[in-house]
Amino acid sequence: MRFIALLLSAALAGLAPAAFAQTKTVHALSLTGEPKYGPDFKQLDYVNPAAPKGGEVKLYDIGSFDTFNPYIVKGDPPAGIGMVFETLTTSPLDDAATEYGLIAESIEVAEDLSQVIFNLRAEAKWHDGKPVTADDVVWSFNTLKEKGAPLYRYYYANVDKAEVLGPRKVRFHFSGPKNRELPQIMGQLPVLPKHWWATREFDKTTLEPPLGSGPYKIAEFRPGQDIVFERVANWWGKDLPVNRGRYNFDRVRYTAFRDSGVTLEAFKGAAYDFRSENSAKNWATGYDFPAVKDGRVIKKVVEHGRPAGMQAFVFNTRRDMFKDARVRQALAYAYDFEWSNKNIYFDQYRRSSSFFQNSELANTGLPSPAELKYLEPLRGKVPPEVFTKTYEPPKTDGSGNIREGLRAALDLLKQAGWTIKNQKLVGPDGKPMEIEFLNGQPESERAIQPFLRNLERLGITGRIRTVDASQYVQRLRAFDYDMIIGGWAQSESPGNEQREFWSSAAADREGSRNYAGIKNPAVDKLIDDLIAAPDRADLVAATRALDRVLLWNHYIIPQLHAPTDRIAFWNRFGFTDKTPKYGTDFMSWWVDPAKDAALKRGN
Repeated sequence: MRFIALLLSAALAGLAPAAFAQTKTVHALSLTGEPKYGPDFKQLDYVNPAAPKGGEVKLYDIGSFDTFNPYIVKGDPPAGIGMVFETLTTSPLDDAATEYGLIAESIEVAEDLSQVIFNLRAEAKWHDGKPVTADDVVWSFNTLKEKGAPLYRYYYANVDKAEVLGPRKVRFHFSGPKNRELPQIMGQLPVLPKHWWATREFDKTTLEPPLGSGPYKIAEFRPGQDIVFERVANWWGKDLPVNRGRYNFDRVRYTAFRDSGVTLEAFKGAAYDFRSENSAKNWATGYDFPAVKDGRVIKKVVEHGRPAGMQAFVFNTRRDMFKDARVRQALAYAYDFEWSNKNIYFDQYRRSSSFFQNSELANTGLPSPAELKYLEPLRGKVPPEVFTKTYEPPKTDGSGNIREGLRAALDLLKQAGWTIKNQKLVGPDGKPMEIEFLNGQPESERAIQPFLRNLERLGITGRIRTVDASQYVQRLRAFDYDMIIGGWAQSESPGNEQREFWSSAAADREGSRNYAGIKNPAVDKLIDDLIAAPDRADLVAATRALDRVLLWNHYIIPQLHAPTDRIAFWNRFGFTDKTPKYGTDFMSWWVDPAKDAALKRGN
């Protein structure tokens, strides 16, 4: 017996420490403190749990679609396809930094962050009635990592393996530095049916309606034109606290428009019901039609508290002409935001000066001691202004007179080896600077044209190349552009996705969101610091440090943001008077029978 005991002791000693890691079982994971909702909550604060079910809502999409598989790099999936699938956890719009159990009933997180265990709900079912199992979860993880879009391999780079512990119990093992976000990242894993995909090729596009476990399934479609999602009446998740009072429409129809410029006219003609307005001009001048005046269409400005992220003119630094930061800095003087805001945007926007605008993560003033902890080791490897100046984009008086800025631009260009010859800006190689702006939305030309006129004053030839949505996506994935208007949304708790945005590894990976082509070891180090931040205070400091270094490298020319959302809708809906922090949750609305009837009568 003593010999057997010794063998058992030796075997146990050889097991990975993670196998015996101390864990804590929770109903939700938060990166900013305690979850807003406790383990016994009944519903989200902003929903109506007694909302009537029924009716059809009409929405719209830009572009076309040719696949129902949104998890591979090939093809263009339709809007709304995410409603067919579910994840292990979910975030409500009033607590977006927290993941609450969805397919997972509870979560066990190792205190040393070496692993996370998800315990699945017994009631979780696929639309064919079969249970969602731990085997489905492991298969989904492995398949997405091996055959899914490249971002999954990158996003799950520090997840060593997924392991089935029981029919409804799955464990993920982590490697590398401690990462507080990894358990939440795995909670966001799309769970797909292994048995359905067993006879299909996952890495191919398909227009066969997929099997899912979500609140809706595909009822009908015309490829590239429209698609209808039908509510699953006996959906297993309808009474979960995170879902109660949501997904009230019986049918959700998306109509695809190839040109965003015609969508407002389609809305006026009641081709669809709900519109989020991104054009300041449209909002100021385009809603003067009878249905607005008589109340059949409602215009509403909704304040939100979500981080604004960054919208900007993005330099493709893969192009030789943009490799010198002085050239990029110079061209920023040609963008007159103040004039554009007054003359094009009807003073509806604010200038952005951070990649984490509208949040505590945005840098302010000079670096704090907490930020310097991350920045000092990089001194000499990052622009010196990071330590001595507060970043602000060039500012004008809005008159259109930017001669002083253009002089500053020419000084920088001269330092970088560019000269004016025959009224053209010529580089050290003797070639004139010519910039093509890749554009996917015709209305965006209004934002680019004034910039082009100012570039022309610097001797730069600029032109706009507007293409349809499908071609735009293809060229974006291949980094086939000089400049674009690009953007990066941010959360209150940034993490692994920052690798996708800025890392050297993502710069040459087709389909990544490193649109600028950034290859900077200092940026890579700060991303690692951010991901490994042990607590909220360190996360904020590391994020602000990264923000400063990105800005002072002039990879982009910051544009604008708004602290509100502009929405318009045909007056046939009910909703509560509580708007979640992150904006309108349209899927918590419902068709109001009385309003719908009145609208149909023309009242």
